[in-house]
Amino acid sequence: MSANNDGAIFPAADVAVVMVPLVAEGHLTQLLHLSTIISSYNLPIHFITTTTSLHQLQSRHRTTTVNIHFHHFPVPPFISPPPQPSTPFPTHLQPYINSTLHLRHPTATLIRSLSEKHRRVVVIHDVLMSYVVQDVVSIANAETYLFQPLSAFNSASSLWEKTGGSFPEDFELMNMIPSKDGIASPEFLEFVELQKPCMGFYVGELYDSCRVVEGKFIEYLEKVGQKKIWAVGPFNPVRIASDSTDLNNRHKCLQWLDEQPKNSVVYVSFGTTTTFNDEQIRELALGLERSGERFIWVVRAADVGDSCGFEGRKVELPDGFEERVKGRGLVERGWAPQLQILEHFATGAFLSHCGWNSSMESISMGVPMATWPMHSDQPRNAFLITNILRIGVAVRSWERRDELVTADVVAEAVKTLMDSEKGEETRRRVMKLSGEVRESMAEGGISRMEMDSFISYARRL
Repeated sequence: MSANNDGAIFPAADVAVVMVPLVAEGHLTQLLHLSTIISSYNLPIHFITTTTSLHQLQSRHRTTTVNIHFHHFPVPPFISPPPQPSTPFPTHLQPYINSTLHLRHPTATLIRSLSEKHRRVVVIHDVLMSYVVQDVVSIANAETYLFQPLSAFNSASSLWEKTGGSFPEDFELMNMIPSKDGIASPEFLEFVELQKPCMGFYVGELYDSCRVVEGKFIEYLEKVGQKKIWAVGPFNPVRIASDSTDLNNRHKCLQWLDEQPKNSVVYVSFGTTTTFNDEQIRELALGLERSGERFIWVVRAADVGDSCGFEGRKVELPDGFEERVKGRGLVERGWAPQLQILEHFATGAFLSHCGWNSSMESISMGVPMATWPMHSDQPRNAFLITNILRIGVAVRSWERRDELVTADVVAEAVKTLMDSEKGEETRRRVMKLSGEVRESMAEGGISRMEMDSFISYARRL
């Protein structure tokens, strides 16, 4: 017998959990966070990925949980082209994503080995890794659970469109959702199609979301679908251990934030897949400068598949920009500790691409967002944030995605969040929602109870 982090007693594990994430950074991070949560229930976690992606993950995230076992497998060499600033969707990552198809056989071999040592093997896999886990259906004491890395709203709106607009509520905003035009490349859509024949064997679905954020959409999915759903998020920690006593290792962004007033800094980051062209970089820089607000701007080229970042192209800023904003603006060209930055008392807004990871992190930490979607699920995440939850303001709508975002537009969005009554109202709403999210993760909270329910189901006799 042993205890989880809150002292609850569970029997020694006769169930093993296997995590199979997609190799994109956001997907890796989500299932790493989920691994940490599930391991606290005294269940061993076996985390499967490629050798390259494990190197990337471990270089960016620290985990001290001894119950998480990493299994990395090599894949055949591939050519990873540099990011293309002219293409919002990260087509340069496609060879990297395609390489995951080679994980099918080593994954099946590992799961069969685990099935001989445990009463049950629970396989939690990214929806885009369905092809890789297709052989699990032939293992009698193993079962798969589909991890949905996107918002419940994204899934519900897609289902609503397929069923002819039969949303069960009088919810007129559903008629305003952004289109899916331009959200993905043809090559990526081919990869998605490859997954679909392998998606029918899972027991249930897990979402990195919670009912206090997306309750009506989760309920809709439950009513229309035929599989069990557990909304067990947010996966990211909602309370972060302080490293303030270890000043030598404290990230320079956090040290800089320590010197700033409360809610005075805009955090600017567009994730690991976005690469702007030089003209857009210039307008963004000038917009931040003209806003007059304090900011941290993560300026780095997008990840590629065979390293932890593309070093061949350094993002060039306007001449004299860093000198002119010195003292009120910090440019970070490396990896930034996003969760700690969002949690910091000085951070007052987040200018973001609205990936679901970033969105849930911002909600968890109570930080309003300036939304600037680039591709994939981001346009609908932005719509959820600005139009439904009303915890952000739009920098650019999806319908105008091909237009240059000017410095004046950037400055106006930043000033709206940081220095207006609308911004204050937005901050109050997200702070209230953040409090509800944190309560949902505490003992007796709705997300904690959903996680307990999932663990009980996985352990059922």
